[in-house]
Amino acid sequence: MMGWMWITVPRGRWQALFVILCLFTLSSVTGQARYSIPEEQAEGSFVGNIARDLGLDEARLISGKARIITKGSRQYVDLNRDKGTLLVKERIDREELCGQTTPCSFSFEIILENPIQLYRVTVEVIDINDNSPSFPKNEINLKIVESVVSGTRFSLESADDPDVGINNIQKYTLKPSDHFKLEIQSQPDGGRFIEIVLQNPLDREKEETHTLVLVASDGGEPPRSGTVRIHITVLDANDNAPVCSQPVYKADVRENSPEGTVVTTVSANDADKGHYGEVTYSIAHVAREAKQLFEVNVKTGEIKVTGKLDFERSKTYQLNVQASDHGGHTDTCKVIIQILDENDNIPTIQLMSFSNSISEDSLPGTTIAVVNVDDEDSDGNGVVKCSINSDVPFKIESSLTGYYTIVTEDFLDRESIPEYNITITVSDQGSPPLSSSKKINVKVSDVNDSPPKFDQSEYRKTVPENNSPGFSVFTLSASDADWGQNARVSYFLEEKEINGVAVSSLVSVNSENGVVQAVRSYDYEQIKWFEFNVTARDAGSPPLSSVATVKIMIQDQNDNPPQVLYPVQTGGSLVAEMVPRSADVGYLVTKVVAVDVDSGQNAWLSYKLQKATDRALFEVGLQNGEIRTIRQVTDKDAVKQRLTVIVEDNGQPSRSATVIVNVAVADSFPEVLSEFTDFTHDKEYNDNLTFYLVLALAVVSFLFITCLVVIISVKIYRWRQSRILYHSNLPVIPYYPPRYSDTLGTGTLQHVYNYEVCRTTDSRKSDMKYMQPMSQSLVSVDGDAADTPQVEKQLSGNCSQMSTLLSSVTGQARYSIPEEQAEGSLVGNIARDLGLDVARLISGKARIITKGSRQYVDLIRDKGTLVIKERIDREELCGQTTPCSFSFEVILENPIQLYRVTAEVIDINDNSPSFPKDEINLKIVENAAAGTHFSLVSADDPDVGINDIQKYTLKPSDNFKLEVQSQPDGGRFIEMVLQNPLDREKEETHTLILIASDGGEPHRSGTVRIHITVLDANDNAPVCSQPVYKADVRENSPEGTVVTTVSANDADKGVNGEVTYSIPHVAKEAKQLFEVNVKTGEIKVTGKLDFEKSKTYQLNVQASDHGGFTDTCKVIIQILDENDNVPTIQLMSFSNSISEDSSPGTTIAVVNVDDEDSEGNGVVKCSINSDVPFKIESSLTGYYTIVTEDFLDRENIPEYNITITVSDQGSPPLSSSKNINVKVSDVNDNPPKFDQSEYRKTVPENNSPGFSVFTLSASDADWGQNARVSYFLEEKEINGVAVSSLVSVNSENGVVHAVRSFDYEQIKWFEFNVTARDAGSPPLSSVATVKVIIQDQNDNPPQVLYPVQTGGSLVAEMVPRSADVGYLVTKVVAVDVDSGQNAWLSYKLQKATDRALFEVGLQNGEIRTIRQVTDKDAVKQRLTVIVEDNGQPSRSATVIVNVAVADSFPEVLSEFTDFTHDKEYNDNLTFYLVLALAVVSFLFITCLVVIISVKIYRWRQSRILYHSNLPVIPYYPPRYSDTLGTGTLQHVYNYEYLEKVNVHGCQYRFSVAVHGAGKVDGFNLK
Repeated sequence: MMGWMWITVPRGRWQALFVILCLFTLSSVTGQARYSIPEEQAEGSFVGNIARDLGLDEARLISGKARIITKGSRQYVDLNRDKGTLLVKERIDREELCGQTTPCSFSFEIILENPIQLYRVTVEVIDINDNSPSFPKNEINLKIVESVVSGTRFSLESADDPDVGINNIQKYTLKPSDHFKLEIQSQPDGGRFIEIVLQNPLDREKEETHTLVLVASDGGEPPRSGTVRIHITVLDANDNAPVCSQPVYKADVRENSPEGTVVTTVSANDADKGHYGEVTYSIAHVAREAKQLFEVNVKTGEIKVTGKLDFERSKTYQLNVQASDHGGHTDTCKVIIQILDENDNIPTIQLMSFSNSISEDSLPGTTIAVVNVDDEDSDGNGVVKCSINSDVPFKIESSLTGYYTIVTEDFLDRESIPEYNITITVSDQGSPPLSSSKKINVKVSDVNDSPPKFDQSEYRKTVPENNSPGFSVFTLSASDADWGQNARVSYFLEEKEINGVAVSSLVSVNSENGVVQAVRSYDYEQIKWFEFNVTARDAGSPPLSSVATVKIMIQDQNDNPPQVLYPVQTGGSLVAEMVPRSADVGYLVTKVVAVDVDSGQNAWLSYKLQKATDRALFEVGLQNGEIRTIRQVTDKDAVKQRLTVIVEDNGQPSRSATVIVNVAVADSFPEVLSEFTDFTHDKEYNDNLTFYLVLALAVVSFLFITCLVVIISVKIYRWRQSRILYHSNLPVIPYYPPRYSDTLGTGTLQHVYNYEVCRTTDSRKSDMKYMQPMSQSLVSVDGDAADTPQVEKQLSGNCSQMSTLLSSVTGQARYSIPEEQAEGSLVGNIARDLGLDVARLISGKARIITKGSRQYVDLIRDKGTLVIKERIDREELCGQTTPCSFSFEVILENPIQLYRVTAEVIDINDNSPSFPKDEINLKIVENAAAGTHFSLVSADDPDVGINDIQKYTLKPSDNFKLEVQSQPDGGRFIEMVLQNPLDREKEETHTLILIASDGGEPHRSGTVRIHITVLDANDNAPVCSQPVYKADVRENSPEGTVVTTVSANDADKGVNGEVTYSIPHVAKEAKQLFEVNVKTGEIKVTGKLDFEKSKTYQLNVQASDHGGFTDTCKVIIQILDENDNVPTIQLMSFSNSISEDSSPGTTIAVVNVDDEDSEGNGVVKCSINSDVPFKIESSLTGYYTIVTEDFLDRENIPEYNITITVSDQGSPPLSSSKNINVKVSDVNDNPPKFDQSEYRKTVPENNSPGFSVFTLSASDADWGQNARVSYFLEEKEINGVAVSSLVSVNSENGVVHAVRSFDYEQIKWFEFNVTARDAGSPPLSSVATVKVIIQDQNDNPPQVLYPVQTGGSLVAEMVPRSADVGYLVTKVVAVDVDSGQNAWLSYKLQKATDRALFEVGLQNGEIRTIRQVTDKDAVKQRLTVIVEDNGQPSRSATVIVNVAVADSFPEVLSEFTDFTHDKEYNDNLTFYLVLALAVVSFLFITCLVVIISVKIYRWRQSRILYHSNLPVIPYYPPRYSDTLGTGTLQHVYNYEYLEKVNVHGCQYRFSVAVHGAGKVDGFNLK
């Protein structure tokens, strides 16, 4: 039975079949072959015919897929199946492959399949002489001390040759051989090491280095060799002392040389070399002062300045410089240093008397300071010149020697310059000259000579009216050039009356800071400005003051609304403007006239149309208030037009007024009357009117008929009386005055309105300005500086002003006092010694002046004595200088007198001799010769004379004696001389006591302990503690494991006794495995120890000191066997993929396991993890097969991780593992599966076409093409349309899209099926049902069902006046075609005639009363109810509910009857009655006129002269009249403006006549 596996590649869709392993029982047939080949054969070289040697033919090699299996990563031999031969695959290097192991071979296996056969092949590699001997280094450096004895051995590192046998190293040769010979030593392991042996002693002075050549040769053909150069350095022995280059050095240095200046350089030579030849320098015996001034560089001998050199203190210094080597040998040289004089002392300035303040009214010549100048230099360097800066009104004058006075040179003014900085400069005449300066500050004290000054003489400030009392207007600021109290300014308000009231009742002034505050609130209409004075007064004596004028301008605020003058609003009558229907665009209807009592921009008025019956018919001029038509008036326009005009001013905030203008669009007055008749009267009123009209018509008709009858009768009578007939044809035109005519001819209004307008000067639109505009910004004046007192600093010093000239009288005194006297001890009677009385000391303010910061002596004026003020230490004051003294001056004033006093300090023996250190440590080499001198540091005693050091004593004196040397400058230094040789081995240290004694009383001394360390000389070689060391170490020991520790002792000490360890001659392999610590001799493992390679190692450890002496010991290391080789696993054959329908027993892998250990450590056991459906079976020795144990299912487990574990039987056992991954290839055996069988998805209506509803998802447990799922929509009809016209499904990703927009009102949900199909062969599929639910959106507003809104009739709900609280009036019923919360309706009362009477239920729409109905409630109630749904956003509808509050239906009718028909009827009746009455009246009046005319005519006929005076009255239509013919309005408006301008208290009044068009006829000045 054969096992087969298919590997499927999804994209290529190709399948490859290969055989894994044969499942027949594995054969146990095996064989082996062995070959020998030289190393370094070329690639492709013939190794052997494996087919012939194993008895196989080439066909078997090809059919069995014969191949080579190697354990390592490298394969040296390749198999040619076609020929059955083995060939060299890559270059073989025997040294790389086996190292020193012989013989050298490598093995590999040849495996064949079907059936599996395994053959082992061994190839032995023959060595050739291809490597030359080589040393580890190209050069060997050895250091050998010159005192080493003959016969001393020195180990060398052996050469190495990777070849073996005769090709390895055979001999060594050393050239030249004058001082050394070569010896080769053999080791038990067969290894060899080489040593050179000293034959003749070395002499470093004759030859410091030696160079040898060591040659290593092998025995191969051709022979090869390697060389190394040996450099031998002969080390020095310390047997020479340093020698100074010259015994005396001389150098000059200037006294101003800075620290670090190089004086000179001393040098000494030591014949030795290296550590023993290094010379160090020190200043061994020198005076304390010189040691503080100079230092020598320890290494270079360079002498530098370390302190301040003073030519005046010492002109010469002598230094003793000691040169020492590290062996204790020394030499001394002298250095004499001459100090060159320099001008290095800067002149000093000392204030003897100083007044830091001077009055500004001081006279010239007033003394302010006395100074003393001094220069410690001598000759020309000490001559000084003193001056002050020239930019001050002072001068300097010389008085006594070294004393100068500073006096005023001119008058002072503190207000100009309040203080002066005087720089006193003093310079000497040295080269270069030196100078110093001192600054003093002189303050000019103030005198009250400056009055306060305001920033400006007149202040103008604008204050807004209606301010709050206490309002801070602004801050006055006056400054005073004086200082302190003289500059402290206070502010006072000067009293005066303004418009009959005190100015203090209007404003107040803060006396401290000058803040001007308003006492009360100002009213621009009452007071427009006022003026007052403020006085600023300082606090000086006497006080000075100044006055400033303050003018406060009141700024108008917008606190008055506009007032409408025309049209006049009356509560009773209704006034309307008439517009003919023939009016064109721009027809002037009327003009709204308004004024504002405010001024400026607050009085600028603008007019806006707020409401109008027809906004498209009228407009209002923004600036002039003219109401004009904006289109042609038509017959469709309503007769009654109501306009609401709002008049706003330009203030902030603006104020406004509203006026209602009634306009009648009609061509006749009756038409207007019919519309504007007050219909509030009842029907009875109309009936009465008709009755009276009929009655009047009857009466007038009766009179008219009677008149006609009378006239006709008279006519007939006259006609009969006369034949001549007279008839006048002059027309009589009746005149009707216009409704708003003004018979005076000055205007068209019934009244004349006079206004007084107070104009502000900051009005931007004013045509007349009488004052310059003032800035309205507030100027903030900070008054803090005015009232902040300035603190005058009083500096320390005498403030008396000296006006007398300095006297030339002087004197001096000298005293002697011992040091360390107690405070208060008497020095002397200075008054008696200087011939002064105590009164003079007191009146002259006698005081001591010292140059330094310390004052040792104090003056008691009352007694005239000098006493000790503080402890005097002579050593601190003068050091070694003798004699020791200090000086000071006693100064008196009025007049100034100066006395110099010198006090000499006498030394006492208060200091003991002391050495710089408590101990002196010396190191002397043990081979130092007798008579060697060693310098010691001298002791120091601050005392002088007999109190100084007198003698030195050294104890004990067995090996050393003491010598005291004198120097030319009187100083002494001490040296210690070696008498007997030292022996370090007998006595390593010596301790001596050096005593220094002075000659004072009491006797004092000081001691120092001298510790002498005897240094070692390198005269002993190291000796190993034992000649042979043995140690055991396990082969698994990690790197760093300590094997053993070797030790060697050297009788020498220090650097000569330090032993270092090395492994100079050892096999290369051992050298790679072990290392020795250079300092401790600890041997550690540095490589991997392998028991199988070598069981024993021998090391030769060499112990060396720094002088070249050595000793060698052997270390034998035994390797203990360990189970240290981990078993290895190698995959011989492996298929990483297996079909899931494979039967059990199918082979997937063949592995080979191996363990390099032997016996029990090399026995292995192989297994795999138990959680996989596979098992492992053993076949050939070391070979295992892994086969399937059960059926596989890729959908459950697509892959398996198999862990192959192999362990040996060692102690402890070792194991290893290898992971292999087996993938199960797929078979299409699973259909796609949806996440759920039925999907429900909600989609909001009104969605956009293409809207993504949701995504279907189906998964297929298969893999690759078998798991690729496509989606298909199953066709069906929903409500008569195909489902594909509603939705679509993306076949690739299953996204369901809406094909069109859904409407919830048409379709609320629909269902369809989607098929998921994979791409397998054959394909598998599954079906899912999708239900799409349409979600309602709030796209329909509510619809009101009740009450029904009609355009014609009026429906009202009736509420009896006896209705109680909660009475149900009616219910608003509304519906919303939407659903859900979009259809939830809420009801709200938006408007109501009386909101306090009704309420609407929020949820049910019920209208109920919320209080008791009363008789005062209006009959007609109009409610506006808004109905809103709960959608987002919400939609609403509005319904108007008319409610009648009445108890009877007639009462309701009287209020709610439609008067359209009755009104029309009454209007017609009234019109005809009025027309009839007018015609009759006209005829009646005409008749009367005719009668009167006839009468007059008759009367004139009776006279002789005839003259006709019949008046001709011009007629202008009342609505278009304009008697001047210059304007477009029906009327003329007269205004009087009162202009108050503050020009010398005059007032001007202007009367201006303004036409409606805005034209000014003229003005009259009153």
